[in-house]
Amino acid sequence: MRLEDRQWAGLFLFAGTTQFAIGMIIAEAVDPSYSVSTNYISDLGVRAGAAIFNTSIILLGITILRAFKDRILMIVVLLAGVGAVGVGVFTEAFGVLHSIVSFITFLFAGLSAILAFRILRPPLSYVSVLLGVGSLAALGLYISKNFLDLGNGGMERMIVYPVLAWGIGFGGYLLGTSHSQGPPAAT
Repeated sequence: MRLEDRQWAGLFLFAGTTQFAIGMIIAEAVDPSYSVSTNYISDLGVRAGAAIFNTSIILLGITILRAFKDRILMIVVLLAGVGAVGVGVFTEAFGVLHSIVSFITFLFAGLSAILAFRILRPPLSYVSVLLGVGSLAALGLYISKNFLDLGNGGMERMIVYPVLAWGIGFGGYLLGTSHSQGPPAAT
């Protein structure tokens, strides 16, 4: 089995995003006092599940550091990946530096979902934009401390969950497409 560059990028994006989503859930589960409503996601990096969370987010960042032919999308995805690695390396113990890399991750992940419309076909291109806009809207609410009764941790998840869904979907799309394959067989 030979994969094309876009399929490798899809495989890494799909695997990295999926393993992070699972790693985050495991890190939450191993800490019975952790609250998804009142604790920040990054609290996981300094609590009982720290090794799981930090390793998982660093792997996420590394796996999405793949090149795309679309230069604008490539730059934005690379910035999101560098930010994710930074979140795992510079935990909350690093104070403002952690806040900066978290913001970089949130901002560029949302922008990545929006800009992916450039290489996606409808209807996935529309869904991608909606997920990115939703993530960035949640980021705006989060920064303004308007948590909509979700708590700070709940609103932070409204930033993250849409782009995780996008990463899994976009990765699967890239993995399943190939320039050398002909059109799908008729059924």
